[in-house]
Amino acid sequence: MTISQDAELQALRKIGRIVARTLQGMAKAMEPGMTTAELDDIGRAMLEREGAVSAPESLYSFPGATCISVNDAIAHGVPGPQKLAEGDLVNIDVSASLDGFFADTGASFCLGAASEDTQRLCRDGQRAMQIGIAQVGHGKPISGIGNAIGAFASKRGYTLIRNLASHGIGRALHEAPKEIPT
Repeated sequence: MTISQDAELQALRKIGRIVARTLQGMAKAMEPGMTTAELDDIGRAMLEREGAVSAPESLYSFPGATCISVNDAIAHGVPGPQKLAEGDLVNIDVSASLDGFFADTGASFCLGAASEDTQRLCRDGQRAMQIGIAQVGHGKPISGIGNAIGAFASKRGYTLIRNLASHGIGRALHEAPKEIPT
């Protein structure tokens, strides 16, 4: 989406803050023994309290308000009876809309005391995000973000799943990222 008015930017910021707070609230609420459905209920309540609508549910009839993937599940996990355990790697994906604007965020978290490999994966994920953000700027190509993240991931021994890379957001959940002419 190309933003042409301050009101559009403010609307994107508002829904962006809502999904970010929901993600962080869910991460803080996780505890061993809770089911992924119970964790999803927390996310749903947070979105509804803000007047936001779950994008996976509203667009795709997804059976949860959020996507929660545990351990070997890579992405888009369906919340259900699976119980979380100490040491699990939990990926939470929150996508929602408000007033015709969408935002999407996700992150992986270690639940309690996790293995060194799981902790390393979470640290490296955070580092990769910071490396990508450092590539954002006037006159810089959007491809620099993915290239920088890919180089870091490869150097650390990870394999990227190309069709789960990224997408733009705006008036739709999945928009093609747009280069801004300089």
